[in-house]
Amino acid sequence: MKDNAYDVIVIGLGGMGSAAAYHLARRGTRVLGLEKFTPAHDRGSSHGGSRIIRQSYFEDPAYVPLLLRAYELWEELAGLSGLEVYEMTGGLFIGPPECLTVAGSLRAAREWSLAHEVFDAPEIRRRFPTFTPGADDVAVYEAKAGFARPEMTVQAHIDLAAREGATLRFGEEVTGWSDGPRGVTVTTGSGTYTAGQLVICPGAWAPELLTDLGIPITIERQVLYWLDPAGGIGPFEDHPIYIDENANGQQIYGFPAIDGPTGGVKTAFFRKGQVCTPDTIDRTVRAGEVDEMRDRVTQLLPALSGPAVHTATCMYSNTPDEHFVITRPHDYDNVTVACGFSGHGFKFVPVVGEVLADLATTGATAHPIGLFDPRRLVTT
Repeated sequence: MKDNAYDVIVIGLGGMGSAAAYHLARRGTRVLGLEKFTPAHDRGSSHGGSRIIRQSYFEDPAYVPLLLRAYELWEELAGLSGLEVYEMTGGLFIGPPECLTVAGSLRAAREWSLAHEVFDAPEIRRRFPTFTPGADDVAVYEAKAGFARPEMTVQAHIDLAAREGATLRFGEEVTGWSDGPRGVTVTTGSGTYTAGQLVICPGAWAPELLTDLGIPITIERQVLYWLDPAGGIGPFEDHPIYIDENANGQQIYGFPAIDGPTGGVKTAFFRKGQVCTPDTIDRTVRAGEVDEMRDRVTQLLPALSGPAVHTATCMYSNTPDEHFVITRPHDYDNVTVACGFSGHGFKFVPVVGEVLADLATTGATAHPIGLFDPRRLVTT
């Protein structure tokens, strides 16, 4: 048994866990971080080169205060790391006026007085010639939308956590954990560690690591596509991020060309996955999947008609209502959990790290996280 005593152990050093380790360490907390893979790996959810950031949040206006703080922390992270972990490009949220993408974005923008514009279809085409929206489509435009770099963000938080004195162990899989009146015990393939508090950020491994907590989470395989635009990437270099919803409620999203002349233009379906586990996920992307993506995205962006220059898979960890879980479980004295980010969590990484540091060190946070209480998911 390794006789290591820490203030806080963090399980999982992906997006949320790496941010939690940093925010804990910067407060002078003795932190041990445990990760089964290498730093900033591509086996879970925090990879793929880019993630959308936005404030006019169609999922629920209750997220906006967290987003406003997250934006402050994105700027701080960029300054401390010296890395371009995020970039503002502007964002278009497109679809029929009554659809969730448009109506929900408007609701959040108006409730929180966020700067935005609304364009009809001719105005979308005039301002952004790459787009061919439907005749009745409209768009909410948010100048403060853009994208974050997931791998860079995770590595930045890891490096800053280490700089602040955190002990971070990679390639060390957690096999069990327990909570008791004197603190927590975590077992790995290499030994056993003790601490006063435990923060669990399991990502797609939530069903395995949180079996006793009764949190319903389904893991889904998702595919990311980088398509070669006809005529070259030029028109896509200075380009907004976008989320588009069609009349059937199907959403796609995409980015500018950010990976150079041969990197393609990234796009994907939102919530069109197959149920899997981290062990059973099929990481092969087939030609039929590429064809389906191309057929859908060229309805909006006709230039994205070329072959896929790259594809990748990742995993969503979905709760039944697609809201997050951030909690101090009531049956445990020394445990904090963050999971179920349901495909839209990465933009919150910096502020979730701050929230988790609050919960682990004081048992509470001033941030509004009531929406994320897992008791909402319990049916009686």
